[in-house]
Amino acid sequence: MLKIEVKPGESIERALKRYKRKYRNTKRLDQIRDRQEFTKKSVAKRKTLKKAQYKEQFLNDQDNI
Repeated sequence: MLKIEVKPGESIERALKRYKRKYRNTKRLDQIRDRQEFTKKSVAKRKTLKKAQYKEQFLNDQDNI
């Protein structure tokens, strides 16, 4: 469970924004969506390989610039 302490003088909107950011960074929502349906191991492996290829290409493009 995430806890956010509201600092003195801090608005509720700012504290809510910090909570949302912390929640997004823990990737809890991604885990929940992942568990909604079964994905085969081969599909998951294909997805990770594709992501790795994209990252490598992106980093190579950044080095060339």
